Amino acid sequence: MHGMTKREFQITDEAKIRQILDSAKVLHLGLAVDNEPYVVPMNYGYRLEEGKLTLYLHSAVQGKKLEMIRANSRVFFEMDCDRMPFEGKVPCQYGLVYSSIMGRGTACIVEDVEEKKQAMSLLMKTQTGKDFSFEDRLVSIVSVIRIDVTEYTAKHRPLPEKLR
Repeated sequence: MHGMTKREFQITDEAKIRQILDSAKVLHLGLAVDNEPYVVPMNYGYRLEEGKLTLYLHSAVQGKKLEMIRANSRVFFEMDCDRMPFEGKVPCQYGLVYSSIMGRGTACIVEDVEEKKQAMSLLMKTQTGKDFSFEDRLVSIVSVIRIDVTEYTAKHRPLPEKLR
């Protein structure tokens, strides 16, 4: 992915990436249609296999998100955790310690019942750490959105050396 200005903060270790995915709990989903941007916070589940990241979200069966995804399936997302503000001697030395993942991909609304059940199980595992199973009836009353992530970066902004 382009644009990371502080490459020394980049995380490439899959175990550390999983820690962020397991800890963040909220994903900020960015959508855009007809020059109208829209960002919404959502709970998520994920699958990370050999560096390939797939995200799962759930939603009501109708609404603005789904309409926007149908019109433009390209999305951007951000999630972060381990936030801790710090102070400096002058205003520009103040900052924030954090870990984050951001990236882009293609969203689709999952129709297959088995995939919806697996997605909801992954979502609940990410959110609670517990295993759940879902019946067909339960997944019929929600929409599941799958994001096939095409690129992402993970980052950790540590406390500056002089403040440790």
